[in-house]
Amino acid sequence: MDGIKIHGYVISPDPGVQVKGIVQIAHGMAETSERYERFAAFLAGLGYHVYIHDHRGHGKTAENLDNVGYLADKDGFMWLVKDMHHLTVIIRKKYPSLPLFLLGHSMGSFASQRYAMEYGKELSGLILMGSNGNQGIMLKAGRLIAAREAGKTGRRTKSEKMNNLLFGGFNKLFSPNRTDFDWLSRDEEEVDKYIKDPYCGTVFTSGFYHDFIIGLMVIEKKKNRKKVPKDLPVLIISGDRDPVGRCGKGVKNLYQIYKKTGVNDITLKLYPEARHELLNELNREQVTDDIASWIKDHTK
Repeated sequence: MDGIKIHGYVISPDPGVQVKGIVQIAHGMAETSERYERFAAFLAGLGYHVYIHDHRGHGKTAENLDNVGYLADKDGFMWLVKDMHHLTVIIRKKYPSLPLFLLGHSMGSFASQRYAMEYGKELSGLILMGSNGNQGIMLKAGRLIAAREAGKTGRRTKSEKMNNLLFGGFNKLFSPNRTDFDWLSRDEEEVDKYIKDPYCGTVFTSGFYHDFIIGLMVIEKKKNRKKVPKDLPVLIISGDRDPVGRCGKGVKNLYQIYKKTGVNDITLKLYPEARHELLNELNREQVTDDIASWIKDHTK
């Protein structure tokens, strides 16, 4: 790898609980792995080892707030995907035969889409949460703006322009707004926790946005879409008020993309009125039960 030390943790079933499999989680942008502790404990109670790490440029891996939002000097998005696979390699050395499921949320879901193209044969199932399908010309425009920003101010400079371009319109769906992050969840307590965490909700660097958008463009290429194993089970879940997935339209597009490329076991579930962070939503118990049921059905 490139020398970055990645911080992660594992939550395992209690002694005496039958181990059924492993769930690896890829968290979203501008958050941390610690926000998944409740969900991880739930899965561990059902008999699953849960592995999750802070992505580069996030949480404890970033080491300090100055480094939050910067992935790498080059190819940051692909390094993020490689980090995920490196964790898989570590898991497989310890548990070579247990079923392994990858769950990606938001930015982590896009990284998981890319992961499935390169390493999908190593998975028993893929869960994409808070994701989106093809965005086409919007990405080309965003890449040009991000490249201009990086060239003008440097890759490590926080980019308010790109932040506003990508996320500025999300909260408008929920006006009048209580906070800048109402689009995350209807649960005000969970939104307030996010806002109070200094490692959450920060403006990221122009280098991040440039690499991330290029990563999305790579994902959208048909030749890469076809690399996803046809026998890889895929679960797509989203709130039908999630602006990241265009309130259901984008995730329906993603579902159709997988269908057209020949993936033969794919499920889409939209939750009425739910917003972006399903695991922190008012209906999170229903969501966690649905995920657990799907994993159980695909655990061989």
